[in-house]
Amino acid sequence: EQAPDDAAVFAKALGDIARARGMMQLAKDTGLTREGLYKSLGEQGNPSLSTVMKVMHALGLQMHIGPQTAA
Repeated sequence: EQAPDDAAVFAKALGDIARARGMMQLAKDTGLTREGLYKSLGEQGNPSLSTVMKVMHALGLQMHIGPQTAA
């Protein structure tokens, strides 16, 4: 909600959650490398939708899509 057009903010937040839960286990759960996860979910990261979905699934998170509300 803070920066709806800034994908980097979303990726960084997802990375913060991932690091708090443990990147080594997340790498095992997603089939991605730990280094790749750090790169994708870091400050300059630009993860693919596939990576985002794998990480969210492994973390037990889900994304909901709906219409925009008027500001």
